[in-house]
Amino acid sequence: QLQLVESGGGLVQAGGSLRLSCSASGRTFSRYALAWFRQVPGKEREFAAGISWSGGSTYYADSVKGRFTISRDNAKSTVYLQMNSLKPEDTAVYYCAGSGIIVGVPTSAAGYGYWGQGTQVTVSS
Repeated sequence: QLQLVESGGGLVQAGGSLRLSCSASGRTFSRYALAWFRQVPGKEREFAAGISWSGGSTYYADSVKGRFTISRDNAKSTVYLQMNSLKPEDTAVYYCAGSGIIVGVPTSAAGYGYWGQGTQVTVSS
C-alpha cells in the first residue's frame, strides 16, 4: 500500500499562490508516477498535473498550463503542486494520486490505484 496525505490547501484571493504538498509512506515512493487531480461537487475528478516516477516528465491540463508546476522530492517522499495566478475556477478539492505505471503518466483517474483524502482550495474573486 502507498499512503498519501495532502496538505497546503486553504483560502486565497484571485491572483494569489498556494503550494500543495503530498507526503507518501508505505512503499517505495520513487517507483510511482504521481499526479494531482481536482474535483468540484457534481463533476468528475479531473487531471490537473502529473509527473513520472523519475521526475523527468511532467504533464499539465490546458487549464493550468503555465500557472501550475508539479515537482517531486524522492528523498522526502513528497510531491508538490505550486499554483500561481489562481483563478476562482481553480476552486476544488485537490487530490494526490499514485500509479505504478512504468512509462508515462496516466491522465485518467482510472489509471491510479492510490489516493489521498484531498485538500480544499478556495479562490475568492
